[in-house]
Amino acid sequence: MKNSESREERKKRFKSLSSAERKMLIRKKLEQQGLKEGSGVREKDQSSYDKEEMIDLILLTSCFQKNNF
Repeated sequence: MKNSESREERKKRFKSLSSAERKMLIRKKLEQQGLKEGSGVREKDQSSYDKEEMIDLILLTSCFQKNNF
């Protein structure tokens, strides 16, 4: 089933949610993908990451997805 909602409509709907509702939605999507909260990087407390380190990790993983490693 494909969602007919535009990108702008999704953004608006997401911003209208409360913080608790957003967290619940994100956790549900992680679960659907077989992931659990904090499972991205082992042996490191994710709350201590600085912004630049997170951006580097995101850019690195996006390269893997493009190249099908």
